[in-house]
Amino acid sequence: MARDTTDQTPLSSVQELTDYLAAGNKPAEKFRIGTEHEKFAFFRADNGPVPYFGEASISALLKGLQQKSGWDPIMDGDNIIGLGEPNGMGAISIEPGGQFELSGAPLETIHETCKESNTHLATLREIAEPMGIRFLGIGGSPKWTLAETPVMPKSRYEIMTRYMPKVGAKGLDMMYRTCTIQVNLDFSSEADMRKKMRVSMKLQSLATALFASSPFTEGKPNGLLSWRGDIWRDTDNNRSGLLDFTFRDDFGFHDYAEWALDVPMYFIVRDGHYHDCTHITFRQFMNGALKGAVAAWEPTMGDWTNHLSTLFPDVRLKRFLEMRGADGGPWRRICGLPAFWVGLLYNDAALEDADMLTKDWTFDEVNALRDAVPSQGLRAKFRGHELYETAREVIAVSKSGLRARNKLNKEGQDETIFLAPLDEVMAKKATLAEDLLALYHGRWNGSVEPVFEEYQY
Repeated sequence: MARDTTDQTPLSSVQELTDYLAAGNKPAEKFRIGTEHEKFAFFRADNGPVPYFGEASISALLKGLQQKSGWDPIMDGDNIIGLGEPNGMGAISIEPGGQFELSGAPLETIHETCKESNTHLATLREIAEPMGIRFLGIGGSPKWTLAETPVMPKSRYEIMTRYMPKVGAKGLDMMYRTCTIQVNLDFSSEADMRKKMRVSMKLQSLATALFASSPFTEGKPNGLLSWRGDIWRDTDNNRSGLLDFTFRDDFGFHDYAEWALDVPMYFIVRDGHYHDCTHITFRQFMNGALKGAVAAWEPTMGDWTNHLSTLFPDVRLKRFLEMRGADGGPWRRICGLPAFWVGLLYNDAALEDADMLTKDWTFDEVNALRDAVPSQGLRAKFRGHELYETAREVIAVSKSGLRARNKLNKEGQDETIFLAPLDEVMAKKATLAEDLLALYHGRWNGSVEPVFEEYQY
């Protein structure tokens, strides 16, 4: 997230929190696609990590991009930590270990999304190349230890870094050594949100399997296909994972707000200062827990918006839905991930088909699949057969939805072209993670160093 919110509108009731989420409802003709992708910055000379400070650094990249784009700098004290497009059409941010993220503009088609990503990466290369910096597109840091990974000077990350080891074994790895591709999608009503949340929550582990690309840690295979997926199993289970109430037929905005109220907070921002609030829940905050401890202790809408951004379920609800299950990956997958979900969720017939396909999947079944996928990928067993079989059905539904949308490029091609990386996975019966492992044990001669050359942006 590039910028924390400072909306000072006072809060007085839980209903206002629910109403905030419901205000995301919009007519289908205004549905947009917001794609986010992260990548690891590294020095070409030695495949080493890029620090925040210095002439060749993360801060220098941000300053160079700011000068070239004219986007507004986002500051944390004296440090630049991101850029915002002046009209709110996209942002650039940095993750805790220096992972570089583009939060794309809300766009109408995957064709536009792909063009946006390509333009961003081309511009970034122009700034980075003279510094000897390149970018790696996979889901987990393949080489650097946690101690070798740089730390970004961002206040929310300082609080998270102190807190994570208290609530899980792998939270620091999540923060500092993983990358993702995500897509943010709209809903038209509470019923539409419910169906989209239910379908995407059940299918998120399938996305983890299809996009698995994090088989290395500290220079060797880690025994997993999606190390990132495994990390999320023990990061902070108070705020992440599957949400059982989203499997109910009567789930709504109020249920999500009630859940979020009882999740421990990270912080509030007052006069530019971040106050550590990890000792209280948002409900306790609403009930006056910070009275006397902080001068402006009363909850605001900005506090609620920021709190929602610190919740990490597999599908996150804000005024839109965030698909959070996929590893980061090469450029084509930046287009493939949104295409997969848009095909499933943005066409009524396809959404109904996906809902019917997953209708009787239980929470326990889906949770077991979530546990199995990081190590087994598409070979994980689901209801007596490999997940490959389910993947074929789901990809077919996604293609049908994209065809029905009929969004064409200049060559007359619809958005199904962006599912080509998934077609390749299905044809080979091998994920990108398995391709990487085959290279490691073959042509790469037991080294991860070539991944930096062959999978760079």
